[in-house]
Amino acid sequence: MSNGLTAFPDLNAVATHLRDKLTEKNYILLFAYNGTGKTRLSMEFRGIGKNGEERDTLYFNAYTEDLFHWDNDLENDARRVLRLNRNSRFFGGLQELEMESRIGPLLARYADFNFLIDYAEWEVTFFRDYDESGDPVPIKVSRGEENIFVWCFFLAVAQLAIDGQEAYAWVKYIYSDDPISSLDDNNAIAVAAHLAGLLKEANGKIKTVISTHHALFFNVMWNALSERGKNNPLQPYFLSCDKGVGDYTMRYNGETPFFHHVALLKQLHDAVEADQLYTYHFNVLRSILEKTATFHGFPNFSACIKQDSDDEDGVLHARLINVLSHGNYSLFEPREMLEENKQYFRKILTDFMANYRFNPELFPEMNQEASA
Repeated sequence: MSNGLTAFPDLNAVATHLRDKLTEKNYILLFAYNGTGKTRLSMEFRGIGKNGEERDTLYFNAYTEDLFHWDNDLENDARRVLRLNRNSRFFGGLQELEMESRIGPLLARYADFNFLIDYAEWEVTFFRDYDESGDPVPIKVSRGEENIFVWCFFLAVAQLAIDGQEAYAWVKYIYSDDPISSLDDNNAIAVAAHLAGLLKEANGKIKTVISTHHALFFNVMWNALSERGKNNPLQPYFLSCDKGVGDYTMRYNGETPFFHHVALLKQLHDAVEADQLYTYHFNVLRSILEKTATFHGFPNFSACIKQDSDDEDGVLHARLINVLSHGNYSLFEPREMLEENKQYFRKILTDFMANYRFNPELFPEMNQEASA
């Protein structure tokens, strides 16, 4: 292990490592780009816990979504229902546990449609309106709405496991893989906040792995589940794969937030503190300023540069960044800045950090400098 980076020969080894880590942590948060193998990893994790008919992992992934499939009534084109796989233990005690009353309040947070479960036929009917006889008018919901329903179904089952319900007493781990793949950012934030609240109720009784490719979802989960200090219950990782040889690597992200602009600011802050400023750092600084300007609705990054009394338009610093960020600077052969440019860089960065407030726990020295 070097610089928080650990190599694994295959996904089974990764899954074994995650299980080992969960002996000391309550949650593992895993970021990986699509195509890395997140779904396969969730199944490897589940497979390690299989012993004959025994299981220990309640999981949400693409296979969970396949437990629900549409019957579109192609013959009559009238009664479309979502059918459930009655052979899966995921639906254990379905009728006895009154799942409608458990799923309904969860679904109401995200959607404006209703549903009915036919326990005899193992099917779900969705509707928004009633006909003249007072019967629901069946509809086919969108793919995003279907995903929300399946997710709420999963949450209801997870809540039963956390509450110690007998039908789900076998659950020792919850593994959630990309629950928000079809959701917009608003719903991604809502799902993350809701999931974090549910997991905190478990208080370590059921250990959890959450994997995602969605940066916003990852960041919200991180902020919600992480606690500073040596007893932090959360372990965050970045998973990558060398497709040429099939090896996998996981990097421990430490205390640095995943959001790129915050992580980059932390990098610049540390470079200033260590007096290890290189020419390419101007490229990084410009990127942060441009993103900040876009977020705040400014047409140019120069609007985010503090204006001095003798430099009303911030022309000098804007020109410096323009010039010094356009060089072909290599990350692999870095050249240290000239001392004069270091001074300009420190001032621009310190003023930026003072004007746009970030968590002072992440940048303690920088905040002290800014307030001096």
